[in-house]
Amino acid sequence: MKPKLVVVGAAGRMGSRIIVLAVESGGFDIVGAVEKEGHPDIGKDAGILAGAGPIDVKLADEFLEAGDVAVDFSQPEAADRTIDYCIKNDVALVSGTTGLSEQQRGKFKAASEKIPIIYGTNMSVGMNVLFNLVGKVATMLGDEYDIEIIEQHHRFKKDAPSGSALTLAENICKATGRDCPGSLTHGRNGKDALRQKGTIGMHAVRAGDITGVHSVIFGTLGETVTVNHTANNRDTFAGGALRAAKWLVGKEPALYSMADVLGIS
Repeated sequence: MKPKLVVVGAAGRMGSRIIVLAVESGGFDIVGAVEKEGHPDIGKDAGILAGAGPIDVKLADEFLEAGDVAVDFSQPEAADRTIDYCIKNDVALVSGTTGLSEQQRGKFKAASEKIPIIYGTNMSVGMNVLFNLVGKVATMLGDEYDIEIIEQHHRFKKDAPSGSALTLAENICKATGRDCPGSLTHGRNGKDALRQKGTIGMHAVRAGDITGVHSVIFGTLGETVTVNHTANNRDTFAGGALRAAKWLVGKEPALYSMADVLGIS
């Protein structure tokens, strides 16, 4: 039996691709497509809006049916409503919403005692491999290597630095014993802006329609090591989210990650 899928932020750039790939895979029964109140396309077929053809599910500004799993790539202000719905209806949740407040992160953790949740700043398989690698690279190279993180996204992205850039920094800090966020330097400006030893530089680029590029530079006198991930389109994120959703159905309540889905230690 196919898992019943609810897509939150269904008319957005990510939500649309999730609907398309879910339809193409044939592995899900889409039962809900949710958007914010007042969206101009409320009441229209969500499949047609996404470019997947009719699916007989109308875009709605509320949760109309309980599914097995919800996938949410909406804005942070919608996260609380999604969590409340999932808890009330015993629905598993995959969330890729970035820019959450500390209070919302705490709510996710509390909710994971009642339902299974995957929260990830990036659902790409390749990016999650990079998450796993950067701490190991930093440890092997040692303290003499300066670390800079550069992330590039489209002009419409609201939060900066990206959630993925912060995850990279957090993993490096955890592996090397640095304070996070205390060791992070967000950009540089001024006549006396020399880098401080032990800090991690964070730089955000916003231009055009860049899907997502993350680079971590490890540099010392004499050599530079750069690890990089480039997303060529949103399907890498949408496909990863659907892979996570299928994996999550039937799991015990807990807060999982994409590393769990991929079997990454």
